[in-house]
Amino acid sequence: MGVKQRSAGVVSSLVPVLALVVALIAGCQQTSGRTGAAASKVESAGPTPAGYGPVFLGPGDCASRGRDFREVPCTSEKASARVTARNEGRLSAGPACPAATDFVLHISESRLSTDEDGDGDVGQGYACMRNLEPPHPGDPGGGGGPHTVVGDCVYSASAGQVKETACDGSGTRAPEFTVASSVERRAKCPPSTALYVRLEGDKPVGCARRV
Repeated sequence: MGVKQRSAGVVSSLVPVLALVVALIAGCQQTSGRTGAAASKVESAGPTPAGYGPVFLGPGDCASRGRDFREVPCTSEKASARVTARNEGRLSAGPACPAATDFVLHISESRLSTDEDGDGDVGQGYACMRNLEPPHPGDPGGGGGPHTVVGDCVYSASAGQVKETACDGSGTRAPEFTVASSVERRAKCPPSTALYVRLEGDKPVGCARRV
């Protein structure tokens, strides 16, 4: 088994997390928002080791980190991250990972006889991963993870689109906004709101203020 990005090969590059922006506010004037696409951080994994159960990287299993990811005992000194949830199918169609997820592994198996798109790999699902030790980019303000949550910081990446960055300034870009609260609709955001960010859950509007 291996890991692939949704439309790429088995070895995938890192994809920065994008937050979906609903609109920018300049003073009292609101511009029309254009949304970008949310992406998960994707890593690559090696073949499944023998003797670790019927499911590669099942819930509670651990993986090593190096040139690629391999399943190892959680007691191993090589263990670096734990599976918090494991789902079948594609991330875009399946259940969302827990809020504290640091990164997502897209798992595939080389099986040409049942390959659906001709790339040599058959999707086997995805694993939501949490680092065993800090840093935890999926935590509020951590600067990464597959979700944008209250407490995260973002910066303007392009028109109508923002990217997450660490609130403590340790990222490659300084934070410009912080998501201070989440509400059911924009009208419930406080007057200090400078940016609306699309979130997940029953309160899908993030009210962000300038840092």
